[in-house]
Amino acid sequence: MGRPMATRLLNAGYSLICYDPNAESCATMQAAGATIASSAQEAAAAAPVALLSLPTPDVVRAVICGDAGLLGAEGAAIIVDLSTTGPQVAKEIAAVAAEQGRTLVDCPISGGAEGARNGTLALMLAGPEAAVTPLVPALEHLGNVFRVGDSAGQGQTMKVLNNLMSTAALAITSETMVLGAKSGLDPDSMIAVFNAGSGRNTATTDKFPKHVLTRAFDFGMSIALSAKDARLCLEEADRMGVPMPVGTAVRQMLMLTRDHLGPDADMTEILRVVEQWAKVEVHRKPASQEAAQ
Repeated sequence: MGRPMATRLLNAGYSLICYDPNAESCATMQAAGATIASSAQEAAAAAPVALLSLPTPDVVRAVICGDAGLLGAEGAAIIVDLSTTGPQVAKEIAAVAAEQGRTLVDCPISGGAEGARNGTLALMLAGPEAAVTPLVPALEHLGNVFRVGDSAGQGQTMKVLNNLMSTAALAITSETMVLGAKSGLDPDSMIAVFNAGSGRNTATTDKFPKHVLTRAFDFGMSIALSAKDARLCLEEADRMGVPMPVGTAVRQMLMLTRDHLGPDADMTEILRVVEQWAKVEVHRKPASQEAAQ
């Protein structure tokens, strides 16, 4: 996610100082025109604003607050976290940053790798107006910016709600597609009916046509990260006293897929677990068969 977002900012004329522990990513960004730092702290020391796109809350915490973290550098008065950490971690890091005169802007994103490449992400922006308003023109090169709150944690709450809804749609679409296939229904016809009717959702309009019915399973988000996001949402629900029995079932399905196929499996591979239970696979008709009809 970080590389295509950084590329869009470069193409828009912004100067970037980049760091990634992956040397290949650094080489790609250098070839695109970015300056490469030897560490995240070095990058932050030379920039007024730091943008982070990292995989887990623990990594975000270490990169910002760790011994070699951003807060140890003079610079980066504003830290924009595009990652998904959950509301409590965002609040914790914001408090630590504030003690050092820095501002954490909570700005998680949704839309997947394709959205990052195309500049069609949804950015859920939360932070004090003085900090976030100057950021909006740059962030709009990444997608649609939604101001969801004034304090860290509100963007994260919006993000985990969104992701749980998205994975719920994927899980139930996987189950219904397998049932339909075992009943003899054509997968493409099912998708067409769902999208013309009340079953329409992001799985039927995007994930299944592009990433599942092709059997590529290449949406670009691992099942481990998807399960992490569901956990963060349910932890917040428990903290707030909101029952989420459907959300709990979705998380169980994510964990089953993770444990069955491994943490690096694509989140769209939920379908494969349902297929194995049902002893049927969801396949498109061969082109020759469709032509004959």
